[in-house]
Amino acid sequence: MRFRDPRTINLTPLWVLIGVNVLVFIATSISFGSILGVSQHIAAQAGVSSSTIASQPWTIITALFIHDGIYHILFNMLTLYFFGMYVLALVGETRFFLVYFIGGIVGNALFMLLAPSNSLAVGASGAIFALGGVLVVLVPRLKVMIFPLPIPMDLWISILISFLLLTFVADVAWQAHLGGLLTGIAAGYIFKRQAIHRRY
Repeated sequence: MRFRDPRTINLTPLWVLIGVNVLVFIATSISFGSILGVSQHIAAQAGVSSSTIASQPWTIITALFIHDGIYHILFNMLTLYFFGMYVLALVGETRFFLVYFIGGIVGNALFMLLAPSNSLAVGASGAIFALGGVLVVLVPRLKVMIFPLPIPMDLWISILISFLLLTFVADVAWQAHLGGLLTGIAAGYIFKRQAIHRRY
């Protein structure tokens, strides 16, 4: 697949998604007086957990918009911008949103399935890893750099390294990352096959 000219891409959907995440973060931070971590009250009402999903089914979506502190949302939104820009250029707005939200939902579902029942997750990382999964299939050799390593590497390697590193960080919902990544890889193969069929 080929990228469209970046100057012709409508980035409005991406900016809207980033804007909603930032506004929710600001609102929750102002309400509870801290940008360093999400309050237990907000986490309990909007975070996803297998112990509360039956009574709070909305949390499988709302958890995607809640972030646990300034560094959490900063890292996620920067990654969302770069991944999202490429995915929009490759597959368009509709597929971008489908991958993002389905990947986030599947990631949250896998978290509830594999994590201890009293665990709770917040953040857009599963959805963002879904975008990364699409790119792994469609442009695996795209050269990127991951902070703090100033070394260009293939995109698929950078995503694999990021996934493995985050898996070993305490209190990180690697299950959601895995669910999102697998969803994105599956979507990438579907998009690739559809593109091949269109050519013939």
